[in-house]
Amino acid sequence: MALIDLSKREIHCKIVYYGPGRCGKTTNLLYIYNAMSEKTKGKMITIETKGERTLFFDLLPLTLGKVGGFDIRIQLYTVPGQALYEATRKLVLKGADGLVFVADSLRVRQVKNRESLEELRRSLREYGASLGEVPMVLQYNKRDLVSSPIPTIGVEELDRDLNNGLVFPRFEAAATKGVGVFETLKEISKRTVRHVTQKNMLVGR
Repeated sequence: MALIDLSKREIHCKIVYYGPGRCGKTTNLLYIYNAMSEKTKGKMITIETKGERTLFFDLLPLTLGKVGGFDIRIQLYTVPGQALYEATRKLVLKGADGLVFVADSLRVRQVKNRESLEELRRSLREYGASLGEVPMVLQYNKRDLVSSPIPTIGVEELDRDLNNGLVFPRFEAAATKGVGVFETLKEISKRTVRHVTQKNMLVGR
């Protein structure tokens, strides 16, 4: 749930990057962090396993200007993708104002994509929310591997698996190269801020 500080005229929103292990969630945040100016980003906090994968979360505060006279501050989190950390994912997900579901385009990860999205749906339900209620954007990552010998999943098939009816905006990406990273961030930030301000009727106050 967004934190509204009326005295400071600030809105703090939480956006969580969700998806299966090694799909590119942390890679997205690292690219954003390295590309942003010092004035617009805070300190990035990373807790990692010995295998250099995110165990708990990455927290990257961003300042995104003003809306309706309020300063907008976004905190980006990632969740651990490994199956045994479901409880941690659920904890990080709590209070999310926006979601980015990062899907892995590798064919061998197709089932993991579906399982991760279903887990996200279940976890939101436990918090009394649904995918339709929380702003979400899909990112189909590793599209740069489509032309390689490694078997990948086509965009139309990813849509059938994860976005039936094209309910959510989706972006093709290659996070290691920065392709689609800021397009994804811009869209989810816009949708999240709009949702939060409309929900709290803050614009124009």
